Amino acid sequence: MLTGLDRLWPQGPLYRQFDGVFPLSSDTAWLGAFVHLGRAKTVCDLGCGGGALSLQLLGRKSTLRVSALDILPEAAEAAKYNFALNNFEADVYCGDLRDWRSFFSPESFDLVVSNPPYWKPESPAAAGSRGVARRESCTPAELCRAAGGLLRQRGKFCLVYPPERLAELINAMAKAGLEPKRLRLVHKDAASEPCAALLEGVKGGGKGLQVLPPLLSGEEKKE
Repeated sequence: MLTGLDRLWPQGPLYRQFDGVFPLSSDTAWLGAFVHLGRAKTVCDLGCGGGALSLQLLGRKSTLRVSALDILPEAAEAAKYNFALNNFEADVYCGDLRDWRSFFSPESFDLVVSNPPYWKPESPAAAGSRGVARRESCTPAELCRAAGGLLRQRGKFCLVYPPERLAELINAMAKAGLEPKRLRLVHKDAASEPCAALLEGVKGGGKGLQVLPPLLSGEEKKE
């Protein structure tokens, strides 16, 4: 069922929200702004939802060749609708990212992005009808292995994750051959603890992590 229609920013891409698809969140906006597109030509969006993250990237660089994957059929259909709504071409697939080889060739992307459902089932944030869409459907290790397999050498993996699970994520990246290179923490204000972590890893990248100035969102932490 169709619900609201919004622009991701003034004069930016249109985005239609659908029932049954996790609603547009600040996480997606923060991650979209964090991604450095550079010379990237091919992008894979793992756990694409309704396609908002990919739309942000296409709104910045319309020549990108985007492939998007989500495990929920309703999300994949919503993404197809939103790409068509904006006259963007993208390949959208419904399936499990752990089975990425069924959809994509190894080392075929310059950039992989993901705003995955990341709360463990026992977390209060994973409770209730809205929380189901936030509930972790794959581990950090599985997510990073998929990204590592999809990326070309020197390709980038950018995602948003809970700060309290940052050590787990960095360890998973390293095991998948992805060297963490850029980190930015999101805070409501200068006195609050971070509510999100934005991280970029580079396949085959050298040592050295750049910690960027914090992003002050002015928002309450989402529980």
